[in-house]
Amino acid sequence: MSSVARAIRPFTSRVLSQKPLASACQVSPAFRFPRGTRSFSQSPLCECHEPPMLLNAAQDDVQDKWTGTQLKKYTESHEWIELADGGKTAKIGITEYAAHSLGDVVFVELPEVDLEVVAGEPVGAVESVKSASDVLSPVAGKVIKGNSILDDKAKTINESPEGEGWIAEIEVADVAELDALLDEAAYKETIDA
Repeated sequence: MSSVARAIRPFTSRVLSQKPLASACQVSPAFRFPRGTRSFSQSPLCECHEPPMLLNAAQDDVQDKWTGTQLKKYTESHEWIELADGGKTAKIGITEYAAHSLGDVVFVELPEVDLEVVAGEPVGAVESVKSASDVLSPVAGKVIKGNSILDDKAKTINESPEGEGWIAEIEVADVAELDALLDEAAYKETIDA
């Protein structure tokens, strides 16, 4: 589909089964990773940093709390979000666990620029040789851009799901929504359970 045609059509998922990513990531016990042996990305881009402590109790503005750092959070439905640019923008994608569970990704439906997204609603879709799933937005915001690399090279999600395989970049409406998401340790507990 031409980029002009993609730009003028509203976002509608081509996914036949509208099941969220979490249901596609249910794997049989034979395919689960043994406890303690699952390694996440070794890329320095994927390191989870704790937010800085507030130096002054009067600094209760959430925007200020994350300024100058990158914060990465996860959802139980296997999406990640990495906050950047002083809390104004964030990249969204699927986790390594989700990418592995889906198998070889063959198509990624990217969101349209300026699409208003709501937390828990689809921001895109991923189709693999095994299944297809919507990618849910972890927070509300407005899409700034989709990762155009995935148009031609969908397998980038399998190669670097929490790095170069990001799906969308959004302008975050309320950075406080990230407080309700999982940190890396809590997310690892959900996939090890």
